[in-house]
Amino acid sequence: MKSHEERHWQTVYSTKDPAEVSWHQSIPRPSLKALEQIGASSAQSLVDVGGGASTLVDELLDRGWRDLAVLDISGAALEGAQTRLGQRATDVNWIAADIRNWSPQRQWDIWHDRAVFHFLVEADDRKRYKEKLLQGLAQDGALIMATFALSGPERCSGLPVRRYDASSLAAEMGPDLQFVEGWTDDHLAPWGSIQTFTWAIFRRVS
Repeated sequence: MKSHEERHWQTVYSTKDPAEVSWHQSIPRPSLKALEQIGASSAQSLVDVGGGASTLVDELLDRGWRDLAVLDISGAALEGAQTRLGQRATDVNWIAADIRNWSPQRQWDIWHDRAVFHFLVEADDRKRYKEKLLQGLAQDGALIMATFALSGPERCSGLPVRRYDASSLAAEMGPDLQFVEGWTDDHLAPWGSIQTFTWAIFRRVS
């Protein structure tokens, strides 16, 4: 049986064009900036958690990345991205799963999450997410995470969110992940409103 969240996101991506949703970016510049900040290279592996219809995977393929995975709760979102990529979609591992119930079968050098974690308003859901994170992130691997900032929206796509600044996000991640740096970024939604995000980089402690 599908969860409420799975039904919700399946409906969103089945009824809306990706360019119509508030989080759409034609070019994911903040994510690319974060990858540059950590000195990431195309020889590394990356999983984009909640990647859905994001164009980050397109940009990384263009830059020569070959060990990429995109995980999303919505199969419709993943299908849309695969259609967009065409034959290149075969170069990506697509994972349709609820992060809370997923069991990583491997580890990645980089775990990228733009706007999934802030939907986990319940402590138990955050605990389950972090368990999967530690299972799926390699030793000395990098976590790139973006959530709504304290001044950001209280809800997104009709759902409540939990907002963070860099210090509260670092506290939430706990001792297994060392905070490296954080910043805020103003995202312009397709209809012109500004949504402020907190971005943070962490390293897994050996």
